Amino acid sequence: MAFSWTLHGDGNLSGPDDVVAPDERLSWGKTIGLGAQHVVAMFGATFVFPLIMGLNPQLAIMMSGLATIIFLLIVNGRVPSYLGTSASFVGAVAAIRAQEGADSSRVTGAILVAGLVLAIIGVLIHFMGSGVLHRVLPPVVTGAVVMLIGFNLAPVVAGIYWPQDQWVALLTMLFTIICAVAFRGFISRISVFLALIFGTLLSWILDKTAGPITSVLGGATEATEHVRWNTSGIGDAAWFGLPAKTMVGPDGMEVAGWHMPSFNAAAILLVLPAVIALIAENTGHVKAVAEMTGADLDPVMGRAIAGDGVGTAFASFFGGSPTTTYAENIGVMAATRVYSTAAYYVAALVAILFGLSPKFGALVSSIPGGVLGGITVVLYGMIGLLGAKIWKENGVDFGNPINLVPIAAGIIIGIGDVQMKFSDNFTLGGIALGTIVTIAAFHLAKAMAPAELRARHEGAAIAVGDYTYGDQDGVDDLLQEDNPEDFYGHRPK
Repeated sequence: MAFSWTLHGDGNLSGPDDVVAPDERLSWGKTIGLGAQHVVAMFGATFVFPLIMGLNPQLAIMMSGLATIIFLLIVNGRVPSYLGTSASFVGAVAAIRAQEGADSSRVTGAILVAGLVLAIIGVLIHFMGSGVLHRVLPPVVTGAVVMLIGFNLAPVVAGIYWPQDQWVALLTMLFTIICAVAFRGFISRISVFLALIFGTLLSWILDKTAGPITSVLGGATEATEHVRWNTSGIGDAAWFGLPAKTMVGPDGMEVAGWHMPSFNAAAILLVLPAVIALIAENTGHVKAVAEMTGADLDPVMGRAIAGDGVGTAFASFFGGSPTTTYAENIGVMAATRVYSTAAYYVAALVAILFGLSPKFGALVSSIPGGVLGGITVVLYGMIGLLGAKIWKENGVDFGNPINLVPIAAGIIIGIGDVQMKFSDNFTLGGIALGTIVTIAAFHLAKAMAPAELRARHEGAAIAVGDYTYGDQDGVDDLLQEDNPEDFYGHRPK
């Protein structure tokens, strides 16, 4: 169903509880609006993380659009998701750049290998069956991973976006909430996009009436006086143009652009641990989408993981940044209940056009930090709470120490960005370390627990949307219905 969608009703939403499935679409006008909202949701992180890693943000935006299309084709349109820049590689890239003689080509070469490894693992999962993932990543673990992925982003809001203009951030947040719950139909579904416009206009009005603000801009260390909405770079930017090739600036420093990768064994070893985080992250994201849509996405779990790997390898081959399925866009779907992959294709095409237009890039990058603070505080929190929803829907028993103790440790490590330094060149922390601890400590606790505690856990049934996946007596079994075609081979709850 790659490019085939059924029109949802008359192309409009019939009410606040109306749900648009992945293989459906609204009218093209509304679909384009939703696609624009997905661009807004992914832009901040997709643009910022390449800057942190010393890669070209315009190229990263373009490659995110191409990688998203590749992903949607590989999953045959069954998993609505956007592939933006992954944060899991930031620490490893910093370690690579600390090596003598390291440059951007060494960074992207290591990322390319990591992408290929991820793709191979996805293929293995596809042919071995998703039951392997259910055994390794049961609901208590996937819920924790989804939660720590969302809540780990809280410092981005608190430390970068919100302080730039706390009052604009607060009003933008309130506008987002009001639009989402007080209005019906399409208005409530594009609350994030409308909040972006509201916050930007509010910033412009305050610049004209109250004058400049003194605050710390994102990435800076000292407060400066500045306008809230700085549009100075928009007029000077060209309308069309490819990202420049990597070159050496007048100061002798590398100016990142497009380039071919090079390969270094030490750099590759530093990046490979991020693959573990991406496997869990993609699994958690697919579980979250399955929870929201009520569909059984287990048969395409391997495809989704492989799709992310192929997208990462493709992007890094041209000098782009690594990709991952984006929690921000899952948050948009949770708010809108529109899961149409048509909106994601629109978002991908807009991202590609953005990558071909320095002027559009300058416009989007001019969005005030306070506005992003008000929007992201809602979106990041929503994806974190989806983890709790997975626990609730699957009846996870936190009275069982097997579930409670190891998961508590992993969540705090992931959310608190706890760091483990193994050597001068290798540190693991945040989402990656929290994910590893969550998975490893859970299975250690399960192996060491007395039989009665293990029996309580083994008897659980995994719930995905409106269906259950049996794990009776420790063996994964599909719970068949008389008409399996109606229920994707699963029994309704």
